[in-house]
Formats: sequence, C-alpha cells, structure tokens
Amino acid sequence: MHVLVIGAGGMLGQKLVKTFALTGKLRGQRISRITRHDAVLAPPPPVSAFDIQTQIGDISHSEVATKLIAERPDVIFHLAAIVSGEAEDNFEKGYNVNLYGTRHVLEAIRLIGGSYCPRFLFTSSIAVFGAPFPESIEDTYFTTPLTSYGTQKAICELLISDYARRGFIQGLSLRMPTVCVRPGKPNKAASGFFSNIIREPLVGHEAILPVSDQVRHWHASPRAAVAMLIHGAEIDLTQVGPRRALNMPGVSCTVAQQIAALGRIAGDKAVRLIKSVPDEAISRIVAGWPSRFDAKRALALGFKADEDFDAIIRAHVEDELQGKL
Repeated sequence: MHVLVIGAGGMLGQKLVKTFALTGKLRGQRISRITRHDAVLAPPPPVSAFDIQTQIGDISHSEVATKLIAERPDVIFHLAAIVSGEAEDNFEKGYNVNLYGTRHVLEAIRLIGGSYCPRFLFTSSIAVFGAPFPESIEDTYFTTPLTSYGTQKAICELLISDYARRGFIQGLSLRMPTVCVRPGKPNKAASGFFSNIIREPLVGHEAILPVSDQVRHWHASPRAAVAMLIHGAEIDLTQVGPRRALNMPGVSCTVAQQIAALGRIAGDKAVRLIKSVPDEAISRIVAGWPSRFDAKRALALGFKADEDFDAIIRAHVEDELQGKL
C-alpha cells in the first residue's frame, strides 16, 4: 500500500507518519511506501519496514499536485493548510493553498481516470460554522463561516462530497476540533493560545491569554486527532452515506476549565505563569467559532474523543515531555 501525506511537515502530519513508521500497517494491509509532501520538511523518522519518500513543493501550483498523484497513492491524507490567522491576514495565500491547492489535488486524481479511486481524507475544521449557534451543533447544521479560513474549508467539503459522488475518490472530510496541546512553538493560528496557555507553563515559561477565560471551545489532543485520521481511512464509507463531512468528537470546556486542569496536574505555580493580555482581533475571530458539538454520527462510526481536558494535558506530558513536568 502506498500512502501519501500532504502537509507532512505539520504537527499532525509528522505524528501520522511516525505512527505508520511504528505500526507499518493501514486498513489491515502492509504499507510498502509513504510519500511525505510539504513546502518544508524535516528528515523522516528512521524506519526499515517500508520506504519513506520526500517531495518538496507548493500544491497551489497544479503541476506539483499532478506529480504527487501520478504515482497513484492508495490512501491520501490531505492535511496541508494555511492556518486560520494567516488565512485571514493574507487573503490570496489562504485561497491559493487552502482552496485551489485542494482542487488541484482532486483534479489530478480525476484526470487519471480509469479505475483509480483512492481513499481521500481531508482535515476540515469546526470553523466551517459561524455564529449564531444552537446549543449543540450537529453534522446537518448549515455552514455559514465567518472567516476566510472557514469559507475555504467549507468549499473544499463540497468539492470532496461531489468528487466522491461522481466516483473519483473515496472522500471523507473530518471537521477536527482544535488540536490541543500542540507541541513546538506558537504559530499564526488564531486558536494557538489554547495550546500556549498549557504548553508554556508546563515548562516554566510565561504564556499570554488574549481572550476572556469564559471562552468555551472544542478540543482534541494530537494523539486523539491522529487516531481519528487513521480510523477515517479504515471505516466502511457505505455506513457514512452521501454526507461526507463529519463533526469529530471532542472535549468542550472553557478557558477557565483548561486552566483549572493545568492547576490539578502542574500546580498553582504553572497557573501563575498565564498573563491576561486582551487582543481584540483574536477575540473577534474566536467569538465566531462554535463551542459544543453533537458528534453522534462520528461516535456511531467508532471515532473516539479524549476523556476530558485533564486527559489532554496528560497526553501532552507523556508524548512530548517524557512523562515529566
């Protein structure tokens, strides 16, 4: 089996490739090759079970997508995206990568034709929904995004459903919760502070909180998010039906509840490292995001969430800090 990971340089892409390097299997089959693609890529994890190839390029150029798909990967994980804050700041770049890049990949698949019909997993976002919201959002709630990023993701969902309907791909869009706690350094995502206020204090560094601690949001650990991607590649799509966009399960909590969980695990000293510095732009973006979902379809299909936010922090400590505070 040949697996292609587009956006393999990102946090989830790296963890996904590392997971496959350890297991060596997907959909009950042995992985013979993984192709990692991104604009920038670190060296791959050491592995001898299968070949790991690297391709550098920008999928906003159609010839790059054509080259990637020419080798007919069996399973494609499309994780590449310009994150929310940057997509809002740079209109053209957001559309070029998030929308046109995705369409280039889909068109490259379609133009091969014949019997080629790969499994196509797309990381969508809860940003496809916009306020005002009901108490809990179901898959069937209409998408009215209030950001360019959310708009780009919503359009891609429609494209993937249509290409799947026409038999070009075995497509599935996973509306991922905000992944938290993200390892590494802060990025330009408007949601980055959800991770920052946990990750930085855990290692003794100050963190900035730009919004009210009463802001409620929907979260999943990187560990849970990778498991969702793999499960999405393995499920029987006849059980999903024609609606190919799924709300992924997650943990709904306020920033105050996040901070309380941090206190239970790392103590008051860590909590005191969080400094409130209101940012109007970030507050405005976050105010347009949903905070609670009814993920009954995904749960019925076997997708799983973290138990609570304490479990999300413990997963970060175990996976990124070698189990030590």
